Amino acid sequence: MKSNRMSGILLHPSSLPGPDGIGDIGPEAYEWVNFLVQSGCNLWQLLPLGPTGYGDSPYQCFSAFAGNPFLISSTLLIDEGLLLLEDLQDRPDFSTESVDFGPVIQWKLKLLDRAYNNFVQKQPEEITEKFQQFINQEQDWLFDFALFMAIKEVNGGLSWDYWDDGLRKRDRKALKNFQDENKTLIESHMFKQFLFFTQWTGLKNYANDQGIKIIGDIPIFISFDSSDAWSNPELFYFDEDFKPTVVAGVPPDYFSATGQLWGNPLYRWEVHKQDRYKWWLKRINSTLKLFDFIRLDHFRGFVNYWEVPAGNETAEIGQWLPGPGADFFEVMQYELGVLPIIAEDLGEISTDVYKLRDQFDLPGMKILQFAFSSDPEDPFLPHNYPVNCVAYTGTHDNDTVLGWYQSAPVEEKDFCRRYLARSGENISWDLIRAVWSSVAKITIAPLQDFLGLGTEARMNYPGRPSGNWSWRVLPHQINSELAQRINEINFLYSRSK
Repeated sequence: MKSNRMSGILLHPSSLPGPDGIGDIGPEAYEWVNFLVQSGCNLWQLLPLGPTGYGDSPYQCFSAFAGNPFLISSTLLIDEGLLLLEDLQDRPDFSTESVDFGPVIQWKLKLLDRAYNNFVQKQPEEITEKFQQFINQEQDWLFDFALFMAIKEVNGGLSWDYWDDGLRKRDRKALKNFQDENKTLIESHMFKQFLFFTQWTGLKNYANDQGIKIIGDIPIFISFDSSDAWSNPELFYFDEDFKPTVVAGVPPDYFSATGQLWGNPLYRWEVHKQDRYKWWLKRINSTLKLFDFIRLDHFRGFVNYWEVPAGNETAEIGQWLPGPGADFFEVMQYELGVLPIIAEDLGEISTDVYKLRDQFDLPGMKILQFAFSSDPEDPFLPHNYPVNCVAYTGTHDNDTVLGWYQSAPVEEKDFCRRYLARSGENISWDLIRAVWSSVAKITIAPLQDFLGLGTEARMNYPGRPSGNWSWRVLPHQINSELAQRINEINFLYSRSK
């Protein structure tokens, strides 16, 4: 009988090889899907795909609905006739090892503007028709987002709380005047979204056809500097000037002695409840067009969340307040049927969070790196896993396995070696094997761990405002030898496609 055990690899598209200084959703992403198939994996997990803002973080986006234009493939734009080879002649000499976001963003925006200008000049019939269909289908969020980005651009990238009063407070006359004066700019932002969604849909369909399902990510909170906050101020705790009165974070924990001050606006959950979480329902439906499963980041925030007064410099002072709880998930279940959600239930968690997770039969997360600092009762040790969980060697927020092991306390390393009955010489694969052999129905490891890389390949340091998200894999590292090795472990532990 075919097992329903699954496995996958965590890799954000920006980390792929590619010619434009950042991985994208073009040919290399299709090659990556082929690699997953050769590896016997069934899942590809990535980070949020939204348009990145502050610190280039996929968890601080200008929209909860839009796509990241920097992931659009120039190669595919040539195939689509929207760019010519000569449009790429002034391409800078980019590093293949990491993303240098400043120059990359300048270059990608230049390319996308060229593609839009070529579109306007040629008006190709088929693309024009599809673009119009896209505008009609996505009208719920698309125009507001394009308008937000255009105003932002005209204001030199300033956050919306620094715009003129009329535009900041969405005065009808002020918005109408701006639209009349900036029609082309607004349309160009809609066109970038059209390109992103066209290319992503093609890639997702290809992956699904190959038997690969995609796990995406919804950050519970949105960025303050986003079209969502600007378009729906009534859904958040803002004062009469639309400034946040309270913001999100987490109190001190093992990641940070002063807590993490995220600074995101907090939801007025009672307002959301009144219209049966209409905005959230749109958000989840929109995300499910992009992915097959969703990892719900900071799941505990639906039970209770840490409220920090706006203006505080750390998250040490704050209070726990109740989230929407079961009511939210009952409405989602009623509207969506089965909830294809993974609950990110990490950190200092209370029993009521697990209770909510289990009430809706949502798999939680287990991180093997966390398992070796206590004793054999530790819930992150594989012999304590439930079947209904997603087990990881580590996530994008942790060091790589090798990096963790090299910097771990002596007692932790010792317990790890004793538990695994291994010398620690090949620690990345030792942890992969322990996770894969567990009863967890889904197992995931970052590509960095399959490659046995150290701290230099770490994706994110929580709480560090810049210098994250830049790691890239080199083309020669994704090879048939590695695919064969992963395939073998998938076969041995009954996780093959």
